Order: sequence, then structure tokens, then C-alpha cells
Amino acid sequence: MAEPEPERDTETGARTLDPGSAAAALTPGTHGPSSSSTLTTKELQQKWRAVKKTERPVRLLFEISSSRVVEHALSKFVLYEVMVMRSGSFDSRRLSVERRYSDFSRFHQRLLEEFREELEEVVLPRKHLKGNFSPEIIAERRMSLQEYLTKLYATRCVRHSPHFARFFTEPEQKRAYTLLRAGQFPLALQQLEAVLGIEERLLPWQKPTLIVPTLAALAVCYRDLEEPEQAFAAAHRALPPVRRYGLKHYRAALLELLVDLGYQLGRPVAQLQEELTVLRDAERGESSSRSLKELVIREFT
Repeated sequence: MAEPEPERDTETGARTLDPGSAAAALTPGTHGPSSSSTLTTKELQQKWRAVKKTERPVRLLFEISSSRVVEHALSKFVLYEVMVMRSGSFDSRRLSVERRYSDFSRFHQRLLEEFREELEEVVLPRKHLKGNFSPEIIAERRMSLQEYLTKLYATRCVRHSPHFARFFTEPEQKRAYTLLRAGQFPLALQQLEAVLGIEERLLPWQKPTLIVPTLAALAVCYRDLEEPEQAFAAAHRALPPVRRYGLKHYRAALLELLVDLGYQLGRPVAQLQEELTVLRDAERGESSSRSLKELVIREFT
């Protein structure tokens, strides 16, 4: 099953169209006696304007509305809560990550290594030598970092870069995989679900394969927690981008898990079994024989 194309990126926003609105507006016979083949230029323009009104621009928005000072025996720093939102969507979940100024600094350096020319006018807020923990400085930096993220997102090459997605997900992914390897599946599940939520909001500007490792890890957690329905759903969702983009190391492992869970749940698995057999025969034993759990555990090792 082919995966649908990601939403179209138009400058800083993608656009989603109400189902059937464009087709209904321009399909012959759907709007009274006039069909699209007999419309005048003026009528066509009016119909296109009506179609555009049904489009909902989708943009990524950032808000840093809170922060907290963390103090350890040998260090003291500020954690900024970065909320990630999508305009034009109906998802009301509050999704946020916490980042230190040093995280922003490393992120900026990685971007400069690849996009120095494009980021000539995007400057990371400077670090203060004194007064870093005063409420006034922290409030000022919150606003500056929020503006910084907005400017980065407005730069096309940056918002499509894997570095952009990693900034919002990598620390949480690493924690999740550490918990998973330790067998702490409920805690790993919480982290992975939060990561998936962020990734879903980034998807219009990233490759569809972005969510594959997270979905695979979720499938493993759900299976070990004896929740086969959720495990099957996560693995089944990961399979289309794996097929489309040729992620062979995931494909066989996902198919094996789906076949096994399918039998357990009484689902039809003949096509999945056939696909797995064809894959194994085509690879002639070269395809990885690792289970999905083994593949997931190797991530971020």
C-alpha cells in the first residue's frame, strides 16, 4: 500500500484542503446547471476563490512561555519549555520539550555547518556573562529564543532539515530507548508517545520516515506490555513509509511482527505472509534476521 504524499509546503506553511471541496467545486454538474466545461472565465475565477477559502494554511508555531532554574551540586542552568503547535489544525494536545541554552547553541552550530549562507541574518541570542539567572534576563531570553525558532522555521532549508526535527526529539528519544533497553516499558511508552506527537507536528516539512523508529519502538513496548492491538496498529502504520522508502532492515522485522500479531488477533495475514516470503526469497538470506525488538534496541546505542 503506497503512502500518501506529505502535505504541500508553501513557503512557511503547508496547506490542507477540505475533503472533496476542490473536486466538488470544479466537477461538471455538481453546482447547478453550469458545468466546468461551460463556465466563463469570471465564473471559474469565482469558483477558485471559493475553493481557496476552504484551504487551511498549516504552519508551525513556537511558544516559550515558561522556564525553570535547575541547580545541581556542580552546575546551575535554566530549562526553557518550548511548546510546538500547528496552526490550522484541530489538535489541542499540549506538546512541549525542555531545552537549555547550550542545546540551542549546539543546534545553531550544526545548522551553520550546513546552512551558513542561508542563516546570515538569523542570530542566536547571545549568552550573558552576568545575571543569567535574574528573572528579567530569563524573560528576555525566552522571547529571544522564541523569535529565533520562528526565524529558523521561516528558512525553508532549515525546516526541512533533519537537524530541525532532531532538536525537538533527540533527547527524549534517547531517554526512551534507554528505558526500553532497561525493560521499563511503561516509562518508555510515555516518552515515545510524546516524541511521536512532536514528530507528527513536524511531518509536513520532514520525510515520512521520520516516525518509523518511534512507531517501531512503540510496537515493541506495546507487545511486551501484552497490548497486541496497539502493537499491531503501530507496526501497521510504520509499514507504508518503510515500503516506499526501501528501509529493508525494518521491513522484514515489521512484517514478522505483524504476521505473528495478526495470527494472535485473528486478523487476515495471508498477504503479509506472502510479502515476507517474497522479501526473504529476493534477498536470498541477505535480509536481516533480527527481530524488531533487536533493531529497536540498537537505536541510539
